Amino acid sequence: MGTPEIDLRSDTVTKPTPEMRRAMAEAVVGDDVFGDDPTVLALERRTAEVLGQEAALFVPSGTMANQLAVRCQTQAGDEMLLDAESHIYWYEGGGPAALSGVSCRVLPGVRGVFTAGDVRAALRPADVHFPPTRLLAIENTHNRGGGRVWPLESLRDVCEAAREAGLRTHLDGARLWNAAVASGVPEAAYAREFDSVSVCFSKGLGAPVGSALAGGRELIERARRFRKQFGGGMRQAGIIAAGALHALQHHRARLAEDHAHAQRLARGLAEMPGVHIAVEAVETNMVYFDVPHRDAREVAARLKEKGVLVLATGEHTLRAVASLAVEADGIERAIGQISRVLAGPA
Repeated sequence: MGTPEIDLRSDTVTKPTPEMRRAMAEAVVGDDVFGDDPTVLALERRTAEVLGQEAALFVPSGTMANQLAVRCQTQAGDEMLLDAESHIYWYEGGGPAALSGVSCRVLPGVRGVFTAGDVRAALRPADVHFPPTRLLAIENTHNRGGGRVWPLESLRDVCEAAREAGLRTHLDGARLWNAAVASGVPEAAYAREFDSVSVCFSKGLGAPVGSALAGGRELIERARRFRKQFGGGMRQAGIIAAGALHALQHHRARLAEDHAHAQRLARGLAEMPGVHIAVEAVETNMVYFDVPHRDAREVAARLKEKGVLVLATGEHTLRAVASLAVEADGIERAIGQISRVLAGPA
């Protein structure tokens, strides 16, 4: 056996731990579409408790959770507000338009964080020429913002501005667990500002699949219908829900390890000639860095040959994500290989 790859492409590459596999193998199951899978029900109850919400719905993916939130809180022809770099806008296949008939008006955030003034400036006047603005979405942590954590007071301010204007609010909390660990603010404190919250179990928490949408009971019952309509109804889903429940119960606190590994990687990169990185911007498990004089895809390809996997996210920009898939020694090996590749010919 050769040296295993160091996979820093994403926190989605994690694999179930032996304990998680055992929980999945031994899960008691039913039929979730009929509402009688006990493991799914246990996961939904626990998720709602952690988020301080009335109810939660288990879904296959974070994209589905976000799109259910849009569908439940808007009508065709409406408009939603969200950051210009948000996951819903960039990476969900035009879902708001395709699935809900909703257009997106993007806000000029700084690494994903915008202001109450930005929200108020984007509001449409009441006029038949304009789409009604119905929903505000916030992403915390913010992926394309480098894993940035929203400050709680800033988040409260923008949600208050939305409520004053009669907007509904949605939190894309795919990595909310990371935000809570990094800031010390409980997930429920963030979530209480919103009408709906999505969370992901298959990123930093390390489950193989699954997300959840949480909110009021009426909203979640409405989402259950649209989940079926979108093709997301699952049958003996307790097998995968058991992995998510194990992750929720056992893997949240350990995210601090991933954050420490990201910091170590960032410091190592900062010492390399030809690398531009803002170490202070690494707040959670994501590390974005620039190689201004190199082709990022070429660098990623050479690193792959050395057993280090990263993503090229721009012409000169690379992303590395610390996760359950990489231990401390893997981070050290990655630093060494990145240094060697960047010291070599362009």
